[in-house]
Parts: sequence; C-alpha cells; structure tokens
Amino acid sequence: MSVRAGPPEGGKTTRDQLAAEAAAIEQGLQLPAPAMVGASGAMERLNKLIEAVARKDCTVLIQGPSGSGKELVARHVHARSERAAGPMVAVDCTGLRDTLLESQLFGHVKGAFTGAEQSTLGFIRAADSGTVFLDEIGEMDLKTQAKLLRCIQERVVVPLGAVRPVAVDVRFICATHRDLRAMATRGEFREDLYYRLDVVRLRTPALADRREDVPALAEHFLGALAEEYNEAPKRLSDEAMVCLGAYDWPGNVRELANAVEHALVFCDSDLIMPEHLPERLRVVATGRLGEVRMMPMAEELTTLEESERRLIARALRATEGNQSKAAAILRIDRRRLARKVRRYKLDS
Repeated sequence: MSVRAGPPEGGKTTRDQLAAEAAAIEQGLQLPAPAMVGASGAMERLNKLIEAVARKDCTVLIQGPSGSGKELVARHVHARSERAAGPMVAVDCTGLRDTLLESQLFGHVKGAFTGAEQSTLGFIRAADSGTVFLDEIGEMDLKTQAKLLRCIQERVVVPLGAVRPVAVDVRFICATHRDLRAMATRGEFREDLYYRLDVVRLRTPALADRREDVPALAEHFLGALAEEYNEAPKRLSDEAMVCLGAYDWPGNVRELANAVEHALVFCDSDLIMPEHLPERLRVVATGRLGEVRMMPMAEELTTLEESERRLIARALRATEGNQSKAAAILRIDRRRLARKVRRYKLDS
C-alpha cells in the first residue's frame, strides 16, 4: 500500500527540531557502546551472531532473562551497523501504558488530548536514520501493538490526533524476558506482530550459564565504578572471588554489578574481602564451598588464574578426583570443569 507522507497536522517540524528532540530524548546516545565483557563460549557465539546481524538491516528480537544485558546487545547491533551514525533511542515499555505510550512512540499533534499543548515527534521519528530499541515489548498493550505493526510494515507513523501518515526510516530492535510465542497463543500478544518481530532472534545467556565470565565482569565493574566514584582502584581478594563464583546470580549481570558496587561502598581499604559483599553471597559461598574452603592453603594466591587452578585442584582432592562431584561443589558445568582440568593439566 502506497501512502503519501507529510508533517503531522497541528504544526510543522523541521530537521533541526527532529535532531534536537532526538538529542533530548536520551543523552549519550552517540557514545560508544560499553564493552561486552567475557570470553566464555556463550559470549563468543553471541558476539559472532551480533556481527552477522548488524550487517543486515532487519528487525531483531533479543530474548533473555532480566539483567542479562539485552540493551547492551542492542547497542552493539546498532554500533556495528550502517546506522551507527544515527541515533539509537531506547524505550522502556514497562512504565508506559495505552495513550501515553502511543504518544511517546508515535508523537501527537497539538490538542490531541488534554494537556497536549504542542506537537511532538515521538521516539520513533526522533530515531530517524537510526535505531529504535523497544525494551520489554511483551508489556505493550494490544492497541499500541497494532500501530507498531503498521509502522514496521509500512515504515510510517500516524501521530495521535493526526490523519496523514509520516514516513520514517528506522530499524527496530526489540527485547523481552517473556515467551512471546506463548503469549500470542494465549491472545496476550498479537501473533502477526510476533512473526514480524521474530525475523532474527538473539538470546542473552543467564550469568549462571557463563560462570567463567564472572571474574572478568567483576573486575570490569570494579574499575568502572571506582572511576565513577573517583576512588583509587581496588582489588577483589581471592576469598571474595570465591563468593562471587559460588553464587547463582538470579539477577544476572545487573545483580553482579550491584554486588560489586555494594562492596566498593563498604570497603575502606584497597582489598575487597567477603565481608564487604552482600550477605546473601557470603551465605551461599559458606554453604556450597565449605569443604573446599576448610582445606588449608600453603601459600597466598597471586593471580585469578592461579586462584582458579588451585581451587579446582583442592575440589578434586576433596572428591578423590571425581569431576562430577567437584563440579557440583564449585557450582559449574561438568563439561566446563573438564575443559579447565585439561587446561591446567590437573588430569595427570
């Protein structure tokens, strides 16, 4: 269907206004995307997929548990794409409902509703030539979903209170922690929109599925937060790192960042100890790694790699070489432990 695009009724918008609103919506959009930290197999696979997807101007659906870094993945897709010079506008769909969300996304004309004293562009038009990131799209109401479907299909928006559609040039990246297909089956999400969004799907792994990345992530957050707080660099003790490695991280990377910040706030020296971490981490570490931690250490550990090697060696001694039991004690996958055993030559 061919449509003639034009400015919304009730007021004209210029390119300067468009650029100004895009800049005002979210500051720092043109800053480089934060680094994706981690060398686990899961992260290597995700990085390869991001590189491939970024080169194609298709709609992307990012699925993964809360706190696993879905927005970071979206920012990397945008930053590595041909739209990188344009804005990326991130919209949290959880906090806005019905008319307010419609207005925020598609804009409105003056007088469209009570309090609409001037025309606005909306997030989608503000992202023209760039990317719109819709976070937690599963929370979007069905009425707004219908308008979004038309926008994706026809590349136009119709501001609230307007009649004439306005052409847009944006890429959509959407994210959710929910099962949209199951929601569509139950009538809670538009099936046609689901299939329109699910062109390419990226999955962000839970932190529990990439435990080997915890040390690098913790060090990364510690350095970034120390700089943010304008404090001297701090180090994580081996004992603190054991606590981090033993925990399941139901809140994923976000919870890890918060735990590191908690430790930074309460640590008054240059070395973070277990007592500086949130209590829930210490309780879990004590319960799950007790038999490993009770073994005396002959000398102080000097590096994270050496710390890991010695911890694995002690777990193997405690279980008489039974890798399945050692993996259970260390709370890591059996195959992952086997790789580390070979890497550190502990199988001889």
